[in-house]
Amino acid sequence: MVGTGHSFTSIAAPEHTMLTPQGMTGLVRVDRDAMTVTARAGTQLKHFNALLESAGLSLHNMGDIAEQTLAGAVSTGTHGSGGTASGLAAQLAGFELVTGTGEVVRADATQHADLFDLGRVGLGALGVLTEVTFHVEPLFCLEAEERPVGWEELLGSFDELTSTHHHVDVHWFPHTDRALLKANTRVADAPETASPPSALRSWWDDDFLSNTVFGAASWVGARRPALVPRINAFASGALSPRTYTDVAHRVFVSPRRVVFREMEYAVPREVGLQALREARRVIEARGWHVGFPVEIRTAPADDVALSTAYGRDSLYLAFHVHRDVDHTAYFSTVEDVMRSFGGRPHWGKVHRRSADELAALYPRFEEFVALRDRLDPDRVLANPYLRHVLGA
Repeated sequence: MVGTGHSFTSIAAPEHTMLTPQGMTGLVRVDRDAMTVTARAGTQLKHFNALLESAGLSLHNMGDIAEQTLAGAVSTGTHGSGGTASGLAAQLAGFELVTGTGEVVRADATQHADLFDLGRVGLGALGVLTEVTFHVEPLFCLEAEERPVGWEELLGSFDELTSTHHHVDVHWFPHTDRALLKANTRVADAPETASPPSALRSWWDDDFLSNTVFGAASWVGARRPALVPRINAFASGALSPRTYTDVAHRVFVSPRRVVFREMEYAVPREVGLQALREARRVIEARGWHVGFPVEIRTAPADDVALSTAYGRDSLYLAFHVHRDVDHTAYFSTVEDVMRSFGGRPHWGKVHRRSADELAALYPRFEEFVALRDRLDPDRVLANPYLRHVLGA
């Protein structure tokens, strides 16, 4: 089963038959007593957000891209930053899937609890998700503070930033001492009193500068690498500070039209800034021309067996290149740095980790593999990627 093709790995590449989820969309039920919402698994996040808003509801947290299907986002461990639950899978209340043997199973904390416990990040290896149920909240607003920040200021104030704001997202531009900070804080304002940026300001910052101008600049940098440091210096100073308030999902999500490749690692929170410093040292020592910023986020520990934040507070470091740039040397070298800090790779983004290595990173890995043996003994759902990360 494929989603929208957002993953950078071949996790959904079929060997024989490809299923598509376009017919499985929309809400199934809203339970206001339990504060849960069930939707068909092929629903894209952007449509789910709109449906929730119309019902006066919201997810607690999410990432900055909403093109993925719910099934794909949950199954690969998609996450946001901060909050009390960062990953989408940690916000699940239940799900329904069709196993590799053709059985339809509904799993939650009370029925098939072992499947719910182990399978919230399931990689598509346990079955085809057909419905997902999320814990939701009343629709809420976030105040977003966006501003440039210096490298030393960022490192010196990072712990304070993450403790005083609910959600913090930072983009550091290699070859500069500059970063862009987005700090989101919950406010008591009712959604109808939100004060979003004007249509003109939103178009200028989020569309023209962040996509059109940045896209053109990164295209040039991909072809003239020597210009990248100057391009990064320009890009990191192009956006002016702004503060605004809007409904949560419209603050979390940003338009992304520039096509890139990405590798992301979750390292233990206590060594996260040390890992960032070492990544910068390696980038500068190797003389690469890295035209995309490094994204920095945090996540609280969760109890989802194959979540990158399982059992530990985490700091995420995401590394990107333009789609026309060879990422091999950059990603593989930085990946070695992340491995030295006990990093876990994002399941849907570029990495080289194998089943033996991953088993050492996830305490419940063998339990997951045993559940896979039970639900898909004939490997109906297997492909080369899943065999690489989970074993035969």
